[in-house]
Amino acid sequence: MTSSPDSDAGPGASTLTAPSGRRHASRAWVPLLLLILALLDLRTEILLLFDHLTLTSLLVAIKSHCLAVLVLLLQPSLWRRYR
Repeated sequence: MTSSPDSDAGPGASTLTAPSGRRHASRAWVPLLLLILALLDLRTEILLLFDHLTLTSLLVAIKSHCLAVLVLLLQPSLWRRYR
């Protein structure tokens, strides 16, 4: 069983790929969802930091919620990637 000479991807490869516009439109919600989830995770820490901003409270917030802080720091890159 051989494939046609003009297709390098093999049989059935065209059914696995989605149109470029649809793929980007369907993933545009990913950075927004990550931002909302990170802020929900950090809401108590943010309120505490607004009340008493100290270096210790900031370090504890970063240490105890490192994934949420990382998502917040990477938001500009996420928006560029998923646009």
